[in-house]
Amino acid sequence: MSSEHDEPQPFRYDAEVDPGETRHIQYEVGETYLGRPVEIPVTIINGEHAGPRLCLSAAMHGDEVNGVKVLQEVADRYEPADLHGAIVCLHVVNVPGFIAQQRYLPIYDQDLNRSFPGTSSGSTASRMARVIWDRFVSKCDMGLDFHTSTRNRMTVFHGRADMEDEGIQRLVEAAGIPLVISGEGSSGMLRRVATEKGTPIVTVEMGEANRFQPMLIDLGLQAVENVLAAHEMHPEATPRRTEFQKVLTSEDQKKWIRAENGGLVEMKWGPLPIVDEGETICVISDHFKTEEHVVTAPFDGLLVGLLANPRVLPGHPLVHLVEIDDEDREHVRQAYEDVGFARHGIFHWMGKMGERMAESVRDRQLNRGADNR
Repeated sequence: MSSEHDEPQPFRYDAEVDPGETRHIQYEVGETYLGRPVEIPVTIINGEHAGPRLCLSAAMHGDEVNGVKVLQEVADRYEPADLHGAIVCLHVVNVPGFIAQQRYLPIYDQDLNRSFPGTSSGSTASRMARVIWDRFVSKCDMGLDFHTSTRNRMTVFHGRADMEDEGIQRLVEAAGIPLVISGEGSSGMLRRVATEKGTPIVTVEMGEANRFQPMLIDLGLQAVENVLAAHEMHPEATPRRTEFQKVLTSEDQKKWIRAENGGLVEMKWGPLPIVDEGETICVISDHFKTEEHVVTAPFDGLLVGLLANPRVLPGHPLVHLVEIDDEDREHVRQAYEDVGFARHGIFHWMGKMGERMAESVRDRQLNRGADNR
């Protein structure tokens, strides 16, 4: 849809939010076994001035909470008096999963992000998706959908989007995301359905499940700020982007490397998430360290997804590797030197980078101790 009007318009779902108004609501999308409503928290900031409508969504999977913090800050930061257009924040899309601290809808284990646009007579997930789609997403012009990896894994900060779509290309450029994996996405994904229906949405992947990672949250907030600036939605929005942008296409080789042995994992890659063919990624050992199994890179690649749990069984995923060439390598290196790979904020899985960060922390502690003497 298009919201390009000469005059500001009310935002209509099954009620209205007038221009110049911010409204926080709990919107019913289903019900529990007890017949009580399942309600998602929504903030609608409708600017005093005409402009596009930006949809922001988080916790599509109930254990993905970095984006929840991004939206909380957005809802608090922007005032309708300064806004040209509207911001619609779907703070927690999968409320049942969020309450249970689970990825999918509890009991039925349904993935809400394979259920769009949904139907009014389908499964629980499909019915929820239909309400969310009809009332909010379909009434916006573009969107950012914030995700993380699932439990026991992490993902580096990047975007996922169908870069064959011109609207997506413009939105990715506006958001200033330095690394994007291109692809249309699976059937029923919010971003795929929305993009096909004319509302380009980009997935923003950022970090681990069930935790706040403040520096990644800052990057998410900056992506929102960049979009507002690019579309002249906020006069004081300050864009900040990397000098380049790298897109990895669906034709690039990708592989989840899985453990062949059970044991304890020690990451050996670093300091950036880039490995050469044949380079040691990690070592799996038993508790006595009498057996060690070295896992090497099958090709030159970028570590997009990483195990965040040092315990593995045979078949468990260790890393998600995406093939890169020499030009890609330089782009990725520049991106993470600019963004700062340490923004991911924890180092139990960070290999050589973890050692450096731990050493830096120890040095600061020693220096503070010397200053106090």
